[in-house]
Amino acid sequence: MGNEMKLRSEPDQADVDFFQSSPKKDCSFGRLVSLVSFLVVFMSGIVLGLSGSAHYTRYFASRTELFFPTTIYSTECYKDSTDFKTFAQPTNLAHNMSDDELFWRASLVPKMKEYPFQRVPKVAFMFMTRGPLPFAPLWERFFKDHKGLFSIYVHALPDFRLNVPETSVFFGRQIPSEEASWGSITLIDGEKRLLANALLDLYNERFVLLSESCIPVHNFPTVYEYLINSAHSFVESYDQNTRQGRGRYSRHMAPKIMLYQWRKGSQWFELNRKLAVSIVADYKYYSLFRRHCKPSCYPDEHYIPTYMNMFHGSLTANRSVTWVDWSRGGPHPARYGALNITVEFIQAIRNNGTFCMHNSVPTNICFLFARKFAPSALPPLLNLTQAVMGF
Repeated sequence: MGNEMKLRSEPDQADVDFFQSSPKKDCSFGRLVSLVSFLVVFMSGIVLGLSGSAHYTRYFASRTELFFPTTIYSTECYKDSTDFKTFAQPTNLAHNMSDDELFWRASLVPKMKEYPFQRVPKVAFMFMTRGPLPFAPLWERFFKDHKGLFSIYVHALPDFRLNVPETSVFFGRQIPSEEASWGSITLIDGEKRLLANALLDLYNERFVLLSESCIPVHNFPTVYEYLINSAHSFVESYDQNTRQGRGRYSRHMAPKIMLYQWRKGSQWFELNRKLAVSIVADYKYYSLFRRHCKPSCYPDEHYIPTYMNMFHGSLTANRSVTWVDWSRGGPHPARYGALNITVEFIQAIRNNGTFCMHNSVPTNICFLFARKFAPSALPPLLNLTQAVMGF
């Protein structure tokens, strides 16, 4: 018993060593575990931080690129869309705008009266044709040495491509076009399309409509000064109480257009920029002609004359500057070929002894252009340009 008590009261040396040494080993082991855990958490934090930093760097870099791009694109397309000179005076007539988009764009008018650039006004020559321009060589001679004072626009059939050399003033001057049929509203669409495309050039101030059978009968300086300095536009508009005049009016146009407002006139107009914008921007009265001016109404002879009479009569000279011979009667004017071309004939068009008004002053220069000429008239006309027409 005594020995047993002794054994219990005096523990084995191994037990003593165990109880004395275990707490120290546990403490060291705990420190090691804590250190490893810390390192794991620390490294995980570094990895997550680098990952997050890269994400936010890419995020903010992408947002910064939207407003402050580091890459500057220098393609022609980008240049054309931002260069102000190109905006004010487009050199490329190709576009994919619909008529509605084009008319809306062309009818925008700046509130500031002064232009932020040196503006030399130009005359826009707008050719309505179905195919080739047989008198292009004559027009080339007319336009020679007058670059910067004129613009050219050609409306042809959609699948037609004007075949002229790159040196020609007509090269690249076709506008996006649609079918334009004689005697239908599509002819008005073509005219508005020409006006709208020409209005995109802020330098264009006067707009004259021509056909492939038209020729100039005066030199360019005379034509330019006559139009640019005119206080009036040249639109023929008259009341004709016949079947071919008032007889084409539809009562369905009332009350927006009344019979007493109905007018007739030559298709071949000349407009200043203000009136050109007004025509392009009009849908209210144009839509009446689209719905009711058919089938034998000939909207090209009535729409612009009627519209001008209703809203801008005081701004027009009530005459055309394009000579046409209707003396033979019928639905089409007289057509002249090679045998008709003489000095006397051209002189009679230029000055037939009558007078008209230009800026309220009488003048014997009443016609600047003439039609209708057959392609065979080109050679004799080229022989007369210098002696008779002055170019």
